[in-house]
Amino acid sequence: MEEDTKALRSEIRRLRKKITRLTPGLEAMLKLRGFRVYKKGPSEDLILPQKKYDRPYFEKLKKYSFRLLMRDVIKHQDFFTPEMVTRYATKEVTLQYIGFLLKAGIVEPAGEGYRSVKRPIKSFGETLEWFVAGLLQKEFGAETIWGVKFKRPGVGGDYDLIARIEDAVLYMEIKSSPPKQIYDREITAFMTRAEDLSPDLSIFLVDTELRMKDKIVPMFEDELRKRYEDPPPVERLEKELFHICNKILIINSKDSIETNIGKALAFHWNRKGRVKSQEFRV
Repeated sequence: MEEDTKALRSEIRRLRKKITRLTPGLEAMLKLRGFRVYKKGPSEDLILPQKKYDRPYFEKLKKYSFRLLMRDVIKHQDFFTPEMVTRYATKEVTLQYIGFLLKAGIVEPAGEGYRSVKRPIKSFGETLEWFVAGLLQKEFGAETIWGVKFKRPGVGGDYDLIARIEDAVLYMEIKSSPPKQIYDREITAFMTRAEDLSPDLSIFLVDTELRMKDKIVPMFEDELRKRYEDPPPVERLEKELFHICNKILIINSKDSIETNIGKALAFHWNRKGRVKSQEFRV
């Protein structure tokens, strides 16, 4: 059964890549919406390893404990000890992570501890956006751009990630900060950009294993009340995954980022398939 499931997933990825090649490119699809890319893929805060460590680095970024360690490395980028970056992993695992970062050229020895090779770095945000873009490419056959800026009046700021999957445009906001450091103005900006771009699907991803119902969902409910006389509900899809009108997904990284993005995409495509079936019957 497990082998059959893997084979089926592989075939789905192959077919999606084939369909993607037959549809217009992402930038062409954005131009049809009146959007022209001005800048993309910033590198000021992007943390990458030496080239030969690209694959193991990408695989380690799938682990929540490694991403937390990377945030702590950035927080203490001028000097840190293993004790300063040990949170969601044991000391043994933390030392293994640091050993990998040393080999990969991301950190270097500094006195009785370590420091980041690349300094200064403002946040983990760009690296997380780069990782999620790669995840969509590798696992879901998507064409992606991240850290996107458009020359467009009225709606400013960065679009963290925009992707083309088959014939659909996906917009994703990616938060590396915990919920307590996310504010209502960020929800407002996300909703405004989603309305302006009008993608087929929008995802608000918070890289946390904490509950979304405690703060993030109430902020979305407040924002909806500000925008609409009869606001749509924020409904639970499952666990800490929520949706608004089947078109906006609010997710965290509990279980894994890959798993939850997969559930969000499956929810969208299953609904899309049902709508087409209903239209056919009519």
